Amino acid sequence: MKNFLVIGNPIKHSLSPKLHNYWLKKNNLNGIYNKKMLNAEDIREVILGVKNGEIHGINVTVPFKRKVIPFLDKLSFEAEQSQSVNTIYKENDKIIGHNTDIAGFELAIRHIKYDLKDKKVFILGAGGVVSSIVLALIKMNVYKIYISNRTKEKALNLKKYFKNLEIVDWGIIPDFDMIINATSIGLNKEEEIKIDYKNIGSNKFFYDVIYNPKQTIFLKNAKKFGNKIENGKMMFIYQAHQSFTIWNKIMPKIDKETIKLLD
Repeated sequence: MKNFLVIGNPIKHSLSPKLHNYWLKKNNLNGIYNKKMLNAEDIREVILGVKNGEIHGINVTVPFKRKVIPFLDKLSFEAEQSQSVNTIYKENDKIIGHNTDIAGFELAIRHIKYDLKDKKVFILGAGGVVSSIVLALIKMNVYKIYISNRTKEKALNLKKYFKNLEIVDWGIIPDFDMIINATSIGLNKEEEIKIDYKNIGSNKFFYDVIYNPKQTIFLKNAKKFGNKIENGKMMFIYQAHQSFTIWNKIMPKIDKETIKLLD
């Protein structure tokens, strides 16, 4: 039996096992997918499990997308470009780190037919997934990308890789067409990003990378003021779809049943 894992901290919210186990069963594959909460010092041991064949694939979530890199033998082009890894596997006796978040985000935006060309996008957060989102936004020809993070140093660090980013102090809201919550604020239902929604106005696009809960306070408040909202469910499905295909050499279906599974 093949063993797959998602690692992170926190990890309780992750629906990866639900989705991957559904696809494993649908495709008659002998495998199981679990979630495991780690601390940074546990990373080496888990990746050793891939090296010795005990684990056949790992997904990586907050806060380890960058922290796993030193333990890998090789990065894919996408992982190298973003310095972010969300998919790990063994190939030719080497442990490979790959990034399916870039394609996951782009496909999710295309799925809802939102045109980002020449739009101004404001990203909250500077964690592991943000570089992937920035690369996808550049690919989709946005006009401007603003970034704000509670720890400004992390945002400034991203600017080393992406020269055209504009860093904004936390709490300051620039003019935007689309705002993305790429922080973990909202994983707990009571958590809230302090934003003056009234002053922002309506007809903006609020996107939250979080998919569980389905609607964070960030999205609920945005909706009240007449804004378009979207959670990270389709990004999650598309990135998982690519990981599953890499590990199992089978492309699972994304249909109504798959999408409803995560409602």
